[in-house]
Amino acid sequence: MDSAGNPQDVLVPPVEGVAGGGTAYGWSDGGIDSSTRLRGSIDPREVPTEDLVHVWCLPSTANVGAQEMPRPLEPINLLAARNERESVQIAIRPKVSWGGSGIAGFVQVQCTDLCSTSGDRLLVGQSLKLRRVAPILGVPDALVPLDHPISQISLQPGETTAVWVSIDVPSEQLPGLYEGEIIITAMKSDAGSSTQQCLGRTEKHQLYMELRNCLDIVEPIEGKPLDEMVERVKSATTSLRRVLLSPSFSEFFSDNVPVDMMDEDAISNLSVRVKLCLTVWDFILPATPSLPAVFGISDTVIEDRLGVEHGSDEWYEALDQHFKWLLQYRISPYFCRWGDSMRVLTYTSPWPADHPKSDEYLSDPRVTAYAVPYTPAVSSNVAARDYLQKEVEILRTKPHWKKAYFYLWDEPLNKEHYESVRYMASEIHAYAPDARILTTYYCGPSDAPLAPTPFEAFVKVPKFLRPHTQIYCTSEWVFGNREDLVKDVIGELQPENGEEWWTYVCMGPSDPHPNWHLGMRGTQHRAVMWRVWKEGGTGFLYWGANCYEKATVPSAEIRFRRGLPPGDGVLYYPGEVFSSSRELVASVRLERILSGLQDIEYLRLFASRYGRDEGLALLQKTGVYLGPERYTLDHTPIDVMRGEIFNSCRP
Repeated sequence: MDSAGNPQDVLVPPVEGVAGGGTAYGWSDGGIDSSTRLRGSIDPREVPTEDLVHVWCLPSTANVGAQEMPRPLEPINLLAARNERESVQIAIRPKVSWGGSGIAGFVQVQCTDLCSTSGDRLLVGQSLKLRRVAPILGVPDALVPLDHPISQISLQPGETTAVWVSIDVPSEQLPGLYEGEIIITAMKSDAGSSTQQCLGRTEKHQLYMELRNCLDIVEPIEGKPLDEMVERVKSATTSLRRVLLSPSFSEFFSDNVPVDMMDEDAISNLSVRVKLCLTVWDFILPATPSLPAVFGISDTVIEDRLGVEHGSDEWYEALDQHFKWLLQYRISPYFCRWGDSMRVLTYTSPWPADHPKSDEYLSDPRVTAYAVPYTPAVSSNVAARDYLQKEVEILRTKPHWKKAYFYLWDEPLNKEHYESVRYMASEIHAYAPDARILTTYYCGPSDAPLAPTPFEAFVKVPKFLRPHTQIYCTSEWVFGNREDLVKDVIGELQPENGEEWWTYVCMGPSDPHPNWHLGMRGTQHRAVMWRVWKEGGTGFLYWGANCYEKATVPSAEIRFRRGLPPGDGVLYYPGEVFSSSRELVASVRLERILSGLQDIEYLRLFASRYGRDEGLALLQKTGVYLGPERYTLDHTPIDVMRGEIFNSCRP
């Protein structure tokens, strides 16, 4: 799809049952001849890989579904700053089947280091990583890690598989042009087994862990309720099927006699080679993000799925894993637990303020804002009031106190809710007059109208809550397509008294407005942060990154919560759902959030040189973002905007 013309005239096919739409579902640009020169038997040791599979590249904003149709293969050319992650996708679709029962065949994916002419490198497995794009509810979303530098992927007949390629450029990397290759090679079905045998102990250990996980799931069933037993058996069945269908047992998928691996020269001559070029430029994205983006992690979801007891050593380890992993996305995580009437307990550090781990968490330069709990996150003998006073007194002596905030209530709806916020805020301000209270809201109190119309009442909330809130965090849903209404909200605030305006998305806004629901366009996901920058928000909040339905087994199927749009509140997945690994699995949407936050750093750099008005003009001139219903549907304008900033701001 090309947005250079009139994007309003483009008919986008919908994703059935999921909000949004995209170019990846049954949409073909044509121009690719799917015929093949093959005749008779097919042996990938003798036939060029290009005769067996289509290989082509797509930007990170493309939703590459199973029915994505082939395009010409072109070299990959990327631009990245230092301390930035840039991503691209490689799509692979079988032209024929050569792999025996059930699959089209296996391909080996190998990547090289990226090297500059001066000898500097971006190393595979450190800076350059590959992940397989897996469907969730039929929509490409989960990014399952692959082995480095060589991995194998099974292809299904008539289906496109995508590999997500990410390059993380270290802050100290020397600028320049870096080049490398990604090599795709079709393999004999039983060659997968031969490759895995070379791994020896590693492969055996992986299979052992898979099978032991199955046993751990089904063994403790005495006295368990029937519905839990059924869930455990289903989960174990899924794990066993995954083991049996792994490349380790590919020799049993057909009656072929096992053969030796192809030698390296044969692979080199028959492979499809994708050239990857990356220009690293002399701009370093700040370690501390310019925009505070605070995202919630449900501690109860972690407890239920991993079976860890609240406050145990295993609990602290699990929270530590989630916290540190999410930091790489320029996000400041906080943990949360929901109470009655949308009261919420939020905390960034599960340890007390005087614990060394708290200093480690809260002093981290990547943390732009941290939540202080109103009551203890872990039960203690100290009374809640005494605990709060002690915590605040300790934190106020720290240099990082300026990053602190209290998030006490989510979306108060009536006078009672608002009074609860006032009461808790008054108590906090008695101990710390400079404390910042954050309140999310999308309306005024329903039983105490502040103005004749709902929107006017919404605008008057700051006057109603002052001085009990310092960060007024409003839903983007309220504005609809009337971006001009933002000035009414900002006009009510008193920045001279430390008041801030943050925004959030959740159930709304819905398509076509920017949000992070499953099945929305890639540019629609990325546009959330373009909108924040254009509207002038000083922070952003997202209610939950792991808030899927309750499950008591780590590898249980992910189910989104009833009543919410698919994907709402879930931005990453437990690794156990896809393999025996405990490594967390990012969503495509989370990667696009990172890209949007990085775009903000580019725009801030441009605005610092040429003024904010010029930055806004650049968004409009390139067609990247004009408003909540007018943003690019195609990736090209994004590259144009980034390229113009590169050319205008490089030394």
